[in-house]
Amino acid sequence: MARCSWGLSVHKLLQRCSILSPSHKVLYRFCAAMGKLQSKLKYSTYKYRPDGIIEERIQTKACLEYSPAHTDSVSVVAALNSDLCVSGGKDKTVVAYNWKSGHVVKRFRGHEREVTKIACIHGSSLFFSASRDRTATMWDLRGPAQPRQQFSGHAMVVTGLAVSPDSSQLCTGSRDNTLLLWDVGTGQCMERASISRNLAHCFVSCRLWDSRGLQVAHVFPAKQHIQTYCEVSEDGHKCVSCSNGFGGEGCEATLWDLRQTRNRICEYKGHFQTVASCVFLPRALASMPIIATSSHDCKVKIWNQDTGACLFTLSLDGSGPLTSLAVGDTISLLCASFNRGIHLLRVERSRGLELQEVAAF
Repeated sequence: MARCSWGLSVHKLLQRCSILSPSHKVLYRFCAAMGKLQSKLKYSTYKYRPDGIIEERIQTKACLEYSPAHTDSVSVVAALNSDLCVSGGKDKTVVAYNWKSGHVVKRFRGHEREVTKIACIHGSSLFFSASRDRTATMWDLRGPAQPRQQFSGHAMVVTGLAVSPDSSQLCTGSRDNTLLLWDVGTGQCMERASISRNLAHCFVSCRLWDSRGLQVAHVFPAKQHIQTYCEVSEDGHKCVSCSNGFGGEGCEATLWDLRQTRNRICEYKGHFQTVASCVFLPRALASMPIIATSSHDCKVKIWNQDTGACLFTLSLDGSGPLTSLAVGDTISLLCASFNRGIHLLRVERSRGLELQEVAAF
């Protein structure tokens, strides 16, 4: 059974049926004022030896404070293109933000509760949001600030979004343990799949779905902790998922093979609280393939994808749980947080592989 190249993932079943989209991601936070202000906030970084032992604590600098994108906690960020990101949060708004110039491009209103997910079509003006109000919404950056299309059909919070590359179909997942496949043009639900509640509350596993009829194509080995997020590599060969936990138990990311064997390839352990997001980083950044994770422990980590070794840790002290991570461009990451909006991070290679915070908004 051929798998869907765009919906390739509902990465978990148990916890809110989050769906995976290969679209790139990035996000930002806004409020009212504009301009760049020098911040006195500091952050901590740690450099690791190949054996995983901390080698040195690196002196850090203050970062810039841009105009904030949101007035409350930011739940999710995704990249629309190499300059713009789209974010959503507890203030119920969806915001398009230029993270290079530090200003809000447009603010969208229409959800009645917190925005939980964002799905962008890279290079397009269209993007989608999901919310605790049980709906998903389509927006157009070039159109009015009102919804272009709304998708209502779930009984609980919508926690997963995946959009086809041609924007004709949208797949949503919800805590009500259902997946819905929508016709974007008409807003009508075309297919529905339900998951047994008994199964969903026993173990959590990643599942591979075929969009034709919403059939399960493959179930990966079950993990012992709820899977919080997953992402598929650009070549479609691998998937990385992450899980919840506390005190180091379950606070990990896992790399899966999506080809013939579909086995677990590697695990990335080192966070001390729930790992909320994981992304594949651009191949040009290092001599080896690398991934990044963000966690509720306020840390962003860079990992050697093949060996599982932690290469660098950035601690965003005072930011609270880090909720979402997105690749902005070839050297930049966007990281959404509970207390300090969106952080703009840059990968530096002057002294080896390092991650620095350069701005927040």
